[in-house]
Amino acid sequence: MSTAELHTLTGAYALHALPEDERLAFERHLGACEACTQEVRELSATAARLGLAVSVVAPPAMRERVLREITTVRQEAPSHGRSGRSGAPAGRAGRWSTYALAACVAAAAAFGGVAVWQNQVARNAQEEAAQARQQNEQLARVLAAPDARTSSGALEGGARAAVVVSPSVNRAVFLASDMDRPPGGKVYQLWFNDDGSMRSAGLMDPSATDDTVLLDGPVDGASGMGITVEPAGGSKQPTTPPVALMDFPKA
Repeated sequence: MSTAELHTLTGAYALHALPEDERLAFERHLGACEACTQEVRELSATAARLGLAVSVVAPPAMRERVLREITTVRQEAPSHGRSGRSGAPAGRAGRWSTYALAACVAAAAAFGGVAVWQNQVARNAQEEAAQARQQNEQLARVLAAPDARTSSGALEGGARAAVVVSPSVNRAVFLASDMDRPPGGKVYQLWFNDDGSMRSAGLMDPSATDDTVLLDGPVDGASGMGITVEPAGGSKQPTTPPVALMDFPKA
C-alpha cells in the first residue's frame, strides 16, 4: 500500500473499521506522520462526542452497510502540508468539481469576461473554504479539549441532545439527533442563557434532523442554552417560547 493511500485511512482507522493487515500498516505509518496522527486524534474525539447524542442501538446490519458504502467513496487526504503531493489520487468529488468548473468556464467563454468571472469564483471558493476550515478546526478544538464537559438530555418528540463546553477554548458545541424539522419557513435558533437574558448563538440546518453546531460566539458567563423556533434567517431576540432549555455542564 502506497503512502498516498495510507493518508486516506484516517477516518476508517478512527472508527475501527480497517481490516487487520491495513490497521497494522497504518499504525506503522502513524509513527512517521504527524499530520495523520493529529487528524486521527481529532476524528476520534469527534466520534466519541457525537456518540453522546445517539439514543438508540444501531441495527445489526448497520456496520456491514456502512463498511460496504465507504468502499465506494475515497476520503480526501489530510490538508496538512500534503495538498501539493505529486501522485496523490484525486477523490471522486474532486474530479466532478473539476469537470463542473470546466463546464462553467466553457459556457462563460461564449459570452466573454472569463478572466473576471473566474477570479471572482476562485475568491468566493477560497473564502468559503477558509470559513469552513476555521469552523471545523474550532469545533474539533472544543470536542478534543482536555477540559471539555458534556451535558445531555431528551428533547420533545423523542429527540436527544448534548452540549459540550470547554472553558479553556471558551466555546460550546451543540449536538442533536432525531429532531423534528421546523415548520416551513422557520428555523431552530440557538441561544446562550446569560442569567435569563438570551444571546443568539446561531442557527441549525432546517433540513437536518441530526446536526452538530459550533455555537456562535464565546461562552463567557453563560449558564446554559435554549432553542426556539424563529423565522428563516433568525431573530435578534426570541419570539417564541423555548422548545428546549439545557444547563451547561459544571466544570
